[in-house]
Amino acid sequence: MAQLAEKGQTSTVQDCSQTRLSSKIQDVAFESASITDKLPQHATRCSTLPRHSAFNKFILYENKLRFYIIISNASDSRHRIVKIDRTSQNDLDVIEDETDYSGRQMSAMIKMLDDGNKASGGIGKARIIFGVAGFVRFTAGWYMIVISKRSSVALLGGHYLYHCESTEIIPVCFNNKVDKPTEEQRLLNIFKQVDMSKNFYFSYSYDITSTLQLNLTKPNRFEKSNWWFNDRYVWNFHMLYSPFKDKSPRGGQAWLIPLIHGHVDQAKLNVLSRVVFVTLIARRSRHYAGARYLTRGVNEEGNVANEVETEQIVSEAVTTPFYVPSSEHQSRRKPSPHYTSYVQYRGSIPISWTQDTTSMSPRPPIEISVVDPYFTAASRHFNNLFARYGTPMIILNLIKRREPVPRESKLLDEYTQCVRYLNQFLPEDKKMVYRAWDMSRAYKEKTQDVISYLEDLAEESIQMTGFFHTGSEPYSHHLQNRWSEDEQYRPAWRKNILLQNGVCRTNCVDCLDRTNAAQFVFGKRAFGHQLYALGVVRNPNLPFDSVAVNMLTEMYHDHGDTLALQYTGSALVNRVETYRHLPHWNSHSRDIIENIRRFYANSLLDADKQMAINLFLGVQGERHGQVVQVRGKYQEWFDTENLRTLYPLAESTQSLSDFVGRGDFWSEYYRPLLFTSLEKHFAFCMSTPPGKFIKGVSYSPFLPSSMHVVHQPRLVTGVKRHWMGAHSLHNEKLRRKALPADIADRSQLMHQSDLIQSSGILASYLLDPKVPSEELSEYYRCANIHAAGKQLINTAQMYRPSSADARCNA
Repeated sequence: MAQLAEKGQTSTVQDCSQTRLSSKIQDVAFESASITDKLPQHATRCSTLPRHSAFNKFILYENKLRFYIIISNASDSRHRIVKIDRTSQNDLDVIEDETDYSGRQMSAMIKMLDDGNKASGGIGKARIIFGVAGFVRFTAGWYMIVISKRSSVALLGGHYLYHCESTEIIPVCFNNKVDKPTEEQRLLNIFKQVDMSKNFYFSYSYDITSTLQLNLTKPNRFEKSNWWFNDRYVWNFHMLYSPFKDKSPRGGQAWLIPLIHGHVDQAKLNVLSRVVFVTLIARRSRHYAGARYLTRGVNEEGNVANEVETEQIVSEAVTTPFYVPSSEHQSRRKPSPHYTSYVQYRGSIPISWTQDTTSMSPRPPIEISVVDPYFTAASRHFNNLFARYGTPMIILNLIKRREPVPRESKLLDEYTQCVRYLNQFLPEDKKMVYRAWDMSRAYKEKTQDVISYLEDLAEESIQMTGFFHTGSEPYSHHLQNRWSEDEQYRPAWRKNILLQNGVCRTNCVDCLDRTNAAQFVFGKRAFGHQLYALGVVRNPNLPFDSVAVNMLTEMYHDHGDTLALQYTGSALVNRVETYRHLPHWNSHSRDIIENIRRFYANSLLDADKQMAINLFLGVQGERHGQVVQVRGKYQEWFDTENLRTLYPLAESTQSLSDFVGRGDFWSEYYRPLLFTSLEKHFAFCMSTPPGKFIKGVSYSPFLPSSMHVVHQPRLVTGVKRHWMGAHSLHNEKLRRKALPADIADRSQLMHQSDLIQSSGILASYLLDPKVPSEELSEYYRCANIHAAGKQLINTAQMYRPSSADARCNA
């Protein structure tokens, strides 16, 4: 349609209403209305151009009277224009033209606007920006926050995820008169303390505020909402909400950019000729956000401190988008079976508790501020988790059980009593699974293998909740299972997609060191299942000290350090290597430095940090934006609707098929008319762990780097993987020895029911070893030399006189 309009062919003229959003509606004329009437007959006011493509190009024109923002898509086939009035100081007047213009039409529009603004110096000099993060106001006048720099950090289904590198705060009113300049400057400086150039992420075409499963299986979830994103994780929501008084702009998806705060990381893993993308996305909630000792526990609305949703996405780069051509009809699409995701959750203990920092103690005492026998705030919290993630709900509590002076143990007793009280009113099949374990004590006393125990808990949790997979199980699993000798434990081949219903909620006191180590072990276990579901590995058991697990470990280290810096001002103190008893030579000094840094930040800087966060999020006073809640029922504290299956299989399968049928991906992503270099492509330059080669042969990234495995965690005994179609693991040993890399290539072992590192294969390898021909010939040569030497010795002994003959001769 764009080409038809540019060639001058006649198009149907459609009426397109213009949206005007203002805190106080005034009669302000928009030049484009009259200009559009002057355009030729073929210039449509509301073009029938496709609306699937996202806008990701922004040009800002500025003069003394107005801002003009020209927004375009990647292929330059769609253009829109937004006008912001600069003459009013108290009111923010934004007028959006929802008309889609072609390139030639927009050029004519800009020329006419420039001619119409000759008296004020034209429309101004063009300036490239990357979106508008919102508007903010302090004592007088509005400020517009624009994204001036960005960098690509991840690629997901052909959608780029960006990191906000730099922002600028521009006064909207040209002649801004401030009655209290000192107070205005003070608030502006406090607002700038939240560095928007660190750990803020966005995407133009992908909803980064929601999980992959939610985006693909519930694409119409915002039809009845004023906003097109999940506002829980949008940290600039106050800047988007306050200017428009809860009336979201109808075309705001084009130029208003929602930002999440957290961490995004992506790495590439090469497995022979296959490429696997591993993406880690952490979303920090804007509710009850703040510094470490100033935001603890739960508020009246049920929002907890340090709430972070972590999503681990593992995909294979067979095709770039979320769909593949259908095998039956090449013109049709079907969901790509190469995407998987697993979601975890962390948050403070949902009890009202505080810590007094006035004593300047490095470990302030813990006090339970409000004792509620009905646990009302906790019930709201868990009811909200049921609504967002479904059931079952697994609670992993890692705080200390026994202490010389009761500190964390106070929370343990109260939290245990809370879960026990709330569980008694839930249906039997919907009760929360509570696991309390003193992780710190197990590590210090070495009474338990911390990593092995966490792997057991992770396997149990994954079996209960599952994970998201957009396709069926690889058919190779069905062929392998046919050769299984144990028919009783032979799993059925999964033909449908896999969905995650429920979540594991992990916490310690700060939800930092122990929580991050536990979430890594859960992520490692899920990583094996995800690779197995994609058909990359033969079993989901990934050993430590392999290239793949080392890569995932580094990603979770960066993930934990980032979240710790946001919450406490210092990096992690105890890492995964600490709990594996593999500390680095400088780990002790690093831990001391991080503890000192954390103590300094919490004691002297947290007050200013909390003030800046409250101003940034629009929190008024000390209540953190809480709304007085009406007390619900004591026994029926949950909504029955939230206990249903959140992602039904049939409904989710249909929604997934409908989702992949939308949009024209090819021209937007590949841009065939633009000359590009492969070396500048993000997927080509993505970080990849260095591979290992042995005698010129690529070493598997899923095998340990040494023959002696430092740690090989055991598995959950008695767990059968019926839903994922894995081999039966009911008879697996607790410890296994690693085998040489060539065992996996032996054809006679490919159809065994045992695992590659099982005792049966180890015994068969030792009984019938495969010796190279060079070693075999060397062995025969040495054996012949030994036999010849032995024969010479025997011959010499035959002709040697006996001792009696020697005496007679003497």
